[in-house]
Amino acid sequence: MLAGKLYNPADPELCRLREKAGDLCTKFNGLARGDYATRAAVLDELIPNHGENFDVMGPIFFDYGCHTTVGDRVFMNFNFSCLDCAPVTIGDDVLFGPNVSLLPPMHPMRWQDRNVRRAADGSFYDYEYGKPIVIGSNCWFGGNVTVVGDVTIGDGCVIGAGAVVTHDIPANSVAVGVPARVIRTITDADASVYQEYAQ
Repeated sequence: MLAGKLYNPADPELCRLREKAGDLCTKFNGLARGDYATRAAVLDELIPNHGENFDVMGPIFFDYGCHTTVGDRVFMNFNFSCLDCAPVTIGDDVLFGPNVSLLPPMHPMRWQDRNVRRAADGSFYDYEYGKPIVIGSNCWFGGNVTVVGDVTIGDGCVIGAGAVVTHDIPANSVAVGVPARVIRTITDADASVYQEYAQ
């Protein structure tokens, strides 16, 4: 699965891992915001590969959690979804707005290859594959952004609200739209806008 090959998501071990992650997400989502210790403990179990000062609003939805690596000082706003059937890597100092979805899963294009099948034992299964997502450090994602598999987003990017990212985004870019396209590069001149609002 993690190698990007076709796999059967009905495999018993994969089902067990998804069930565990689902239970942990449900537990986290039911906790009070002020229950910091329990929330941190659940995140440690769900996403063991995370850095310091990891701030998650919830609700969250992870397929596995253990296939996601999160850097330091990452913030995830409401309704963060990550279907990490392939590796998902998030750098340091990344801000996610509400309703962001990271979606590595891929399915065959032809329905003949994609549709659900019945196994000899009567159970049902299908085939899918996953492609990794890599997000650099110092990025900001607006609300309702979707990132699909096989995408790398460079350091220092701003991804505008509602964008659907289907291809790589170079470092220090502003990308918007469906599909997301780079509209400009972030430069030192952008500091003047910050100074205007900071006064």
